[in-house]
Amino acid sequence: MVTLPKSTPPDTVPEDAVRFHFFSELLKRPVCAGSIRDRIGRLTDLVFAADAHYPEIIGIYVEHGWGKPTEFIRWDHVVKVEEDAVFVRRPPGGAAFPPFVDQPGWMLIENHLMGRTVLDIDERRVEVVNDVRLLEARGRLLLLDVDISFNGFLRRWGLGRLRWIKNDFISWRYVQPLSLEDAVPADRVKLSVTRSQLQELPGEDLADALEELSGKEQQALFAALDPDKAAEALVEAEPRAQRQIVERIPTEQAQAILAELTVPQIANLFASLPQQEMVRLTGLLDEDRAEGVRGLLSDREATARELISSDFITRPKRARVGEVLAEIRSAGYEPRSVSYIYVVEGEEEVLAGVVDLRDLVLSPDEATLGDIMISPVVAADQSTLREDLTALFTKYQFRMIPVVDGEDRIFGIIRDKDVMNAPELRT
Repeated sequence: MVTLPKSTPPDTVPEDAVRFHFFSELLKRPVCAGSIRDRIGRLTDLVFAADAHYPEIIGIYVEHGWGKPTEFIRWDHVVKVEEDAVFVRRPPGGAAFPPFVDQPGWMLIENHLMGRTVLDIDERRVEVVNDVRLLEARGRLLLLDVDISFNGFLRRWGLGRLRWIKNDFISWRYVQPLSLEDAVPADRVKLSVTRSQLQELPGEDLADALEELSGKEQQALFAALDPDKAAEALVEAEPRAQRQIVERIPTEQAQAILAELTVPQIANLFASLPQQEMVRLTGLLDEDRAEGVRGLLSDREATARELISSDFITRPKRARVGEVLAEIRSAGYEPRSVSYIYVVEGEEEVLAGVVDLRDLVLSPDEATLGDIMISPVVAADQSTLREDLTALFTKYQFRMIPVVDGEDRIFGIIRDKDVMNAPELRT
């Protein structure tokens, strides 16, 4: 196994002249000429030439919208980069900057790198570029490395002050686009080191990567996943990718993956498959689960009890935000299970409120869940019909809805995808 190399700035740059920037923090920053009042627009991309170990930024891409043409500001016109704005020097005579015109060998960070798939040299390993780290030194701006950690994802959502895990940088000298001359947004990025940390990627990201790949690349990537991660990615993938994957999947792997799925998830998967594949995979299920799947596929009046999942988190009202966050970070929960924290009272776990994950991470550590929870909670009982569940998800736009008994005790949740993507009656 090869350890990912640590990224280091070029040796020629003295330490006291270095400033680091993350692209996600520069994105949408105001671009001003002279003073903060003379605002030109917002930085919407950075343009660089991808032909060096540490490519140098060529200029700023400024997009105005509302029918106004784009502008391209070369980096030698940038005066300084501040927290509140990027200050530039106008061309002689106060003329406007020229529109952006792409050139051979140029790449754009937002358009060509952010969110893109990263493959290893065997084209079996995948990562997702969540951010790009830059080095400003001696009036130059260099592209150092890509950040594939969840911290990069948080910065994209304006939550950069939160750090859930250690940053995971891959030096740009080990990364290259598959096509420098004809780079387009669909390009993948190839990584020149071996695979690592594949199992830590969210299922949504893996599904996006599988949808971009096809044939042997897609098959190789899916075969490299553990059964639980493969199941997670398969559920998140679009129907076309699901059909491509399933028609090539070996029986032993298929059986292991189906064991990780709930009955509703299996039914939703089967609904997108040809009849022949559905019959083959049904034969890999035990009789009880096979009967449940057949029931969901043929019965449009399924109830909450048949769609329920036990993958959810409850905590008492007195639990403090800091303690809950620390536990979530260390427990290795699946990302989909921590959209909400359900707040309960007493030994019988009577549902008292709900806390959205975003509210949790933005609240003071000393606050209790009881202080920040939303109450009452929109919930369903076990006899609620799928049609009524669909109406609830449509009205409130929740990702999950809890299922309670007659005493308001929570005993499961239903996910929006298990209802909104529910299989139709087969003929």
